[in-house]
Amino acid sequence: MVEGYAIVFNSESRDLGGFTETIEPSALEGVLEISDILCLLNHNEDKGVLARCNKGVGSLELEIDDKGLKYRFEAPNTTPGDELLEGLKRGDISASSFAFTVAGEKWTKEEDGSYLRTITQIDKLFDVS
Repeated sequence: MVEGYAIVFNSESRDLGGFTETIEPSALEGVLEISDILCLLNHNEDKGVLARCNKGVGSLELEIDDKGLKYRFEAPNTTPGDELLEGLKRGDISASSFAFTVAGEKWTKEEDGSYLRTITQIDKLFDVS
């Protein structure tokens, strides 16, 4: 089994090119029920799909808790599944990501001149990676 958090609420991201972002806990309300979410290796669908949750059903289990969006799936016996398990075992893979569209956001200019984007509502979630 592979599990982790694709999204951690209220946690500032790394620099995304002149800004950082955080995701509010309410940003996922109603999103899982309308999204077709793939679990991919490095956001690359060409490598194959590791798991899938289509509108709440499938081989990819998703749960929203107080910390964020947790995922869980059994790694498939495929080339990308084997690559993922080996990368996790060796410690080469140690983080998760996600792809989404935004329905609501607010921007704040920080004291150092950088910007913070706060995602208040996600429109659709496309993958956890």
